[in-house]
Amino acid sequence: MTDPGSGAAPDRTPVGAPAGPVPVSSAGSVGSAGSVGSVAGGGFALRRVHHVQLAIPRGAEERARPFYADALGLTEIPKPPVLAARGGAWFGRGDLQIHLGVEDPFVPARKAHPALEVDGIDALAARITAAGFPIRSDDDLPGHRHIYTDDPFGNRLEFVEPVVATPPA
Repeated sequence: MTDPGSGAAPDRTPVGAPAGPVPVSSAGSVGSAGSVGSVAGGGFALRRVHHVQLAIPRGAEERARPFYADALGLTEIPKPPVLAARGGAWFGRGDLQIHLGVEDPFVPARKAHPALEVDGIDALAARITAAGFPIRSDDDLPGHRHIYTDDPFGNRLEFVEPVVATPPA
């Protein structure tokens, strides 16, 4: 673990995970050649997820705010006017953005879901529960602690926290 005052990021390698970047093969899958995100001969590199979009029913923006802003602590991001006319809402903090888009007919994402990495999963679980949203957890993801919850519309969200190995004393 890095000294919090040093400015360096702590090592977040999950227990049992390979150290260092996982290279991408020429076919674009995880392999042994190339660099993270680059596709050999492709002239491009996938860098990161810009945002995740979840669907909400038309007119449900007010119902979204207590969950995304209050329970998760995200800030509402103003949408560009042309996109605001379509409804929905955007929320974010730092590099994380969740966009909520109106979908007719609306069907919640009960299986497909974003998995957001967090620090302080116990505090987040308490905050979500205190806001009235039940959580579920299991031990199925090696090297991580994780919980699931549903937003007010039934969309599933997962929150994961890597379990960092503690060096022997």
